[in-house]
Amino acid sequence: MVQDDEPELLRQAQRGDEMAFAELVRRQQTAVFNVAYRMFGRRQDAEDAAQEAFLRAFQALDRFDVSRPFAPWIKRITANLCLNWLESERVRPQLTAADIAVATEAPPTMDKWAHQMPTPEQVLIHQEQATRLRAAILQLPPHYRAVIEYRHFQELSYDEIAAVMGRPLTSVKSDLFRARKLLAAQMKEG
Repeated sequence: MVQDDEPELLRQAQRGDEMAFAELVRRQQTAVFNVAYRMFGRRQDAEDAAQEAFLRAFQALDRFDVSRPFAPWIKRITANLCLNWLESERVRPQLTAADIAVATEAPPTMDKWAHQMPTPEQVLIHQEQATRLRAAILQLPPHYRAVIEYRHFQELSYDEIAAVMGRPLTSVKSDLFRARKLLAAQMKEG
């Protein structure tokens, strides 16, 4: 969701206003961290990547079109940075017990609770599946992990993924197909 004052914050940040950029960072820090965490699976690496992504965005801000939303741009910077780090083997993905924190949703209203709340068993099954899926994604080669990130978490179209990754559309489709097939096989095994 783009807030009404985002274009003005971007213009101020382009003029060197660090407080305006700090506000943009504050608004996107969780989303950027989540992109990096899904790529790496480790909190420390995700924090490092998020910090580097914001630094790169700040350095390139003068070339950013303020009529466009900031969130997709910073997420793409983050995912590309992570992909580059993974391909250079600067970071080895892994999932540690300390990193498997279950994200909780906002507390439900009583009406929702009465009609829609899953049973404790359903919650546990969902949590276990999410943990297994996260671990399976981390086992994928970096370029497969990236197409999963772009398509399923950032919800980019195939054409957008091809443009962001600088790859032919057919390669993107093929990579996504293979990544999904590998994930399905890994989930079936477990």
